[in-house]
Amino acid sequence: MDKDKIQLTSSEIGSLWGEYVNGTMIDAVNRYMFTIIEDEAIKAIFEDAISKFDRQKKQLVTFLENEGFPVPVGFSEADINKGAKRLFSDIFCLNYLHIMTIHGLTGHNTALGVSVRKDLRDFYDSCDNDGKEMYHNTIELLLEKGSFQRDPLFYPKKAPEFIESDDFTDGIFGKGRSLSATEIISISFNIKKNIMAKTLSIAFGQVAHSKEVRKFLSDSEKTADQQIQAFAKIMHEDNLPVPRSWETEVTTSKEAPFSDKLMMYHTGFLFQAAQVYHGTGLASAMRTDLIRTYETIVLKNLMVTKKWFDIMTKNKWLEQPPLAPNRKELADGN
Repeated sequence: MDKDKIQLTSSEIGSLWGEYVNGTMIDAVNRYMFTIIEDEAIKAIFEDAISKFDRQKKQLVTFLENEGFPVPVGFSEADINKGAKRLFSDIFCLNYLHIMTIHGLTGHNTALGVSVRKDLRDFYDSCDNDGKEMYHNTIELLLEKGSFQRDPLFYPKKAPEFIESDDFTDGIFGKGRSLSATEIISISFNIKKNIMAKTLSIAFGQVAHSKEVRKFLSDSEKTADQQIQAFAKIMHEDNLPVPRSWETEVTTSKEAPFSDKLMMYHTGFLFQAAQVYHGTGLASAMRTDLIRTYETIVLKNLMVTKKWFDIMTKNKWLEQPPLAPNRKELADGN
């Protein structure tokens, strides 16, 4: 049997479907940002990102069509108003591309992990290579611009140490302990992602057309801010710095550069993706107060996602992924 001709599995189809929908959403935002960016170096990196996804999109379409699956609607030029006034600063656009590149790398590696057919594995390998190149390029440019926010610095001990007391897990009662380097990985990254979610909620909220959408975005902004404050409080108690916010990188424009559908989907995407990172943080947390913080945030995000789902389905904005065959319906002849 030709290893490149075997039928794709449900997981492989699901990964292609998700890559297409999420990729076209981010590509739409990148295309708008490309039209407003003035800094030539930042503009060039966005041009490269758009070009990379163009190649990936064509291959995604080919895979789906060859398997007989319809290509998702996703997002397109119809979701962009390129004539809209500037909504973001150049440096925010660069930070956006950096964060979305990290999401892309996670998505590509997840897709690779469920792929068996060689041509699909080769495709995700190339996507991963594109993502890694973009990751390095965005960091280098952020460093050059003096805008890359590094995590807190620790200072080395003379020798390795071992945990000797139950106090290591106690962040509420007893003497407690300071945060570990492994815990800060997730805390710092989750703060940065919540800052992105809050900033986009502010920007989208001031330009969305629907009153219902504006209300949801206002609520999501408050939720993101509460989560930033919860993590920041833990960092401050150990006299550790937190990343700066980006609210001032949003202009006062009232012209929507995107459709309400895109802005809603993007916000939901960030909250759903955050659940993965919160889960990772919860798994690495060994202090009781940190565990409770993650548990509270995960539950709150589930509530936000439920409201998001209701609005998306009510407006028929949420595409349905391929479903398993309904054997009961087939047996009934429906």
